[in-house]
Amino acid sequence: MGEYADLRALLQGLRAPMIVAPMLRVSGLELTAAVCAAGAIGAFPTVNARTPERLDEWLSALDQLQSEGAAPYCPNLIIKAPTLAEHLGLICAHEAKVVITSVGSPAPVIEPLHKAGCAVLADVASLAHARRAAESGADGLVLLTAGAGGQTGWLNPFAFVAAVREFYDGVLVVAGGMSHGRSLLAAQVAGYDAGYFGTRFIATEESLAQQAYRDLLTTSSMDDVLLTKAFTGLQTNMLRPAIEASGIDPDRLDESVTPDLAGRLFGDGADGPKRWQQIWSAGHTVSSVDRVAPAAELVAQIVDEYADCAAAQDRAHLSMRSR
Repeated sequence: MGEYADLRALLQGLRAPMIVAPMLRVSGLELTAAVCAAGAIGAFPTVNARTPERLDEWLSALDQLQSEGAAPYCPNLIIKAPTLAEHLGLICAHEAKVVITSVGSPAPVIEPLHKAGCAVLADVASLAHARRAAESGADGLVLLTAGAGGQTGWLNPFAFVAAVREFYDGVLVVAGGMSHGRSLLAAQVAGYDAGYFGTRFIATEESLAQQAYRDLLTTSSMDDVLLTKAFTGLQTNMLRPAIEASGIDPDRLDESVTPDLAGRLFGDGADGPKRWQQIWSAGHTVSSVDRVAPAAELVAQIVDEYADCAAAQDRAHLSMRSR
């Protein structure tokens, strides 16, 4: 086994312990590069590159940026994607220091990624999945909790981290509910090492999201987020206004739709409105999206809030000890 990156050391080298989540059809080279240049970890699903040649170009550009002092970039491997082997090979040929795995056990990719110098974070949504990923040798876990955008978790983030900490001392990252620097500090107090930021970064100038999608986020609130199985066959947080704009009554969705039927109704080859393309998702943090902004500006805002909250907490502790 070769030397591979120390996840906690990578997080300590950031301006704040934050990862901008890999988002399907949203996270591309431009957004990832802007986040990394601003001092946070930028992540992207490798399938967003569409072709192996384009993925190779993205990885080369991010290698260069990283070598110039930017924060690490983080490819996301979807384990059940048919492109897994090809994308894994490309990552191993480049200079990524950390990789996120999702939709399946990380076990098949951990050894080659470690040999290539990559630490491995695994997405998990249940205690059973967390145990299995930990036993497989994952260096960190992303705990997908209630309120995350897209295919979401269902567990309370405080209860989830407490239960996982009973058997796992590796890096834990919370996904769901991260919107500001104070959220990030609260997560650390609860037992997490870092936070996953997603929804707010959809509404950035560099994201791949359609302008109409970005604009909708700025006028939506968490009351517009609907948890439904109708579009993917799995519990997914979608935006009610986008559902309504597609001609579908969000109050009459069939919650028993199977993944196969959902794919035929709303997938890429469907005749009707397509999930992710016309029917858009968001997490509960959509209430914090008030404008479309440059990614670097958003990272800087979160970093400043985090530093201010940490300083205020330190002052409060000093005051209590002096009494």
